[in-house]
Amino acid sequence: MTRKQTTLADAVTMDGVGLHTGNITTMTFRPAAEGTGYRFLRTDLPGSVEIPAIVDNVVDIARGTTIAVGDARVHTVEHVLAALVGMGVDNVLIELSNNEPPVGDGSSLPYVEMIKRVGVVEQSADREELVLEGPIRYLNEQRGTEIVALPNDDYRVTVMVDYNNPALGSQHTGLFNLETEFETEFAPARTFCFLHEVETLWKQGLIQGGNLDNAIVIVDKEMSDGDLRDLLTSMGIQGNAVLGTNGILNDNRLRFKNEPARHKLLDMIGDLALIGARLRAQVLAARPGHASNIEFARMVRRMYEKQQTVKKYQRDRTAGVVFDINTILRLMPHRWPFLLVDKITDFDPENNRIVGIKNVTFNEPQFLGHFPDRPIFPGVLIMEAMAQTGCMLLVTKGVDAEKKLVFFAAMNNVKFKKPVIPGDVLVMDVTMTRFRFNTAQLVGRAMVGDQVVAEGELTAAVVDREVQ
Repeated sequence: MTRKQTTLADAVTMDGVGLHTGNITTMTFRPAAEGTGYRFLRTDLPGSVEIPAIVDNVVDIARGTTIAVGDARVHTVEHVLAALVGMGVDNVLIELSNNEPPVGDGSSLPYVEMIKRVGVVEQSADREELVLEGPIRYLNEQRGTEIVALPNDDYRVTVMVDYNNPALGSQHTGLFNLETEFETEFAPARTFCFLHEVETLWKQGLIQGGNLDNAIVIVDKEMSDGDLRDLLTSMGIQGNAVLGTNGILNDNRLRFKNEPARHKLLDMIGDLALIGARLRAQVLAARPGHASNIEFARMVRRMYEKQQTVKKYQRDRTAGVVFDINTILRLMPHRWPFLLVDKITDFDPENNRIVGIKNVTFNEPQFLGHFPDRPIFPGVLIMEAMAQTGCMLLVTKGVDAEKKLVFFAAMNNVKFKKPVIPGDVLVMDVTMTRFRFNTAQLVGRAMVGDQVVAEGELTAAVVDREVQ
């Protein structure tokens, strides 16, 4: 059954203070068209600057996730995004009168209640989903953090956290059904910090909107109740406060025994929303935080971008082939006898790398004269095959194949190391090192088996197809 995109049935608004900035904000969720995704709109800025919620726009991860376009920032987006994902909303415009959403009670529950007040409606277009082709792994040994995503039909998340604190200890939690579990089991989980961090965070300009009602403070520092009240008063936090006896400031009762772990999972759902597509995977995370979440989201988004590029150009995907000859013919102007790439077998948009294949056969016309008694594939054609492979990379990076041509402009540091003969399979591995002012710099090597037969640096110029 096809999964359709969704949006809200109507606009809905809430007011409140931002957790870290302390700024008063009015936030409005508005219905949005298919394909919009999640977009924040700073209505307080000239021109009402729009900031798409994608990981490429993340600029800060200090105790929360901040996104920006130019000087326009939105702080602490993760709780809002988690609510939208958890409630099945795909397209929404999030208007803000300041630079941070209202914190509410420190969980995603207030945003869930907003969504429920207006309801969710189905749209016509199919939902953008990322189906993993294989495992993705992020590891930071210094932090003891590991995140792995495995192919799966549904979206599942398991989180383990380990704190050297008797009030918390080691905790784990898992979400296995977003539709049935998110609202009741994870949306209510509140943000938390340790008592020893409070003063430092405040002096760093964070938690300016924090109070005793929108965060759990875990006691891990010896002090008297009087010292505690003096500390909170110096930070402008009003209300009675005691260290308590259960390890939580004011003897605040947890909503769940493992509420901190559940909030970590909530943060992860919000941060992974920045991939820009629904994730169908089993995510396993040990000791995650915003920094690791965002690095992992970048890895997954690169895979998503690759899939979108392949989907755009390749109609029928064959195992082991990214672009087949029919796709190459649609994108390249070359034809017999000068089309020298038969297929593209690998494409890495993050590292600007592409791999092409040229099958060398005796039937090719150049062997009539090069040489009749000892057929050798001309070195200049090996370089041309590499250049054409690089041309395919430029097309995937945004060069319009219908309006532009890619001209071979220069070769440098070229070396031919082994003759290529009929029956060989040339593997061209090409990386773009620079693309500026319609000029691309490429480095490539051609292999036959495990041997390098040629290598060199190439310059290509992108020009209009029709000369004016």
